Amino acid sequence: MPATSKIFVTGSTGHLGNLVIDALLETLPASVIVAGVRNPSREAAIAIRNKGVDVRVADYDRPETLNSAFAGIDRLLLISSSEVGKRTTQHRNVIAAAKGAGVDQIAYTSLLHADTSPLFLAREHYETELALQEAGVPFVLLRNGWYTEVYTWRIQPALQAGVFLGASGDGRISSAAREDYARAAAVVLADGNHAGRTYELAGDASYTLPDFVATVAKISGKPLPYRNMAPEDYRQALLAAGTPEPLAMILSDTDAGVEKGALFDDSGDLARLIGRTTTPFDVTIAEFF
Repeated sequence: MPATSKIFVTGSTGHLGNLVIDALLETLPASVIVAGVRNPSREAAIAIRNKGVDVRVADYDRPETLNSAFAGIDRLLLISSSEVGKRTTQHRNVIAAAKGAGVDQIAYTSLLHADTSPLFLAREHYETELALQEAGVPFVLLRNGWYTEVYTWRIQPALQAGVFLGASGDGRISSAAREDYARAAAVVLADGNHAGRTYELAGDASYTLPDFVATVAKISGKPLPYRNMAPEDYRQALLAAGTPEPLAMILSDTDAGVEKGALFDDSGDLARLIGRTTTPFDVTIAEFF
């Protein structure tokens, strides 16, 4: 990569973005990395700046910040927004600004099998993929599977309740650690020779949610049964526990999708990109404890 080339990472203060920055810094000088943030005064943004990385305001909802932030950028990582329902518009703002700034390549963190996935969450991801095609800027799709951390997030309330609720049946989940996905993004950004490719990124080994819960019980030393429910019953149980309606809908829909194979993939794309096997789910559970 030419010394003058610049790599931009949007959403850099988020969990994934921060890990991508750190992965890039292992092989590239801080001078070629630019971090996009909403609020440069946040502690996380200051921490990135202290690593020598240029920090610029890049708010998906404010196109005027994107136009200036992307000046001089060669390759850009568009990390999908966390605001479900607003993603397509926000992502289009980023794509339009990147095109206007002359960015040579965009990498987008999409969803596993976004074009065929039954998940509710897939719609905005696929709409973004179509927007990238329409824009005409060279792009690469990083179709991320589930982060194992999404399930470890559910461990504590399950232990408190004495039961792990779900609606995924015996559907298999090919998750990997968030750091694995971050390293894959860093590899693609640093290399720059991946335009036109679509990577279905998932863990090497798959498991069912009952397998996951049994492993939690073994590692924690506490009994934890798994109770499988119909998706609507699971949604109602989440609402009764105080889960906000949008999140309850996403969790129940995702579990229902798991039973249909939405989070299973055995392509091995992720392991090939990062040059090693993906992090086993039991390792992530152990780290949680």
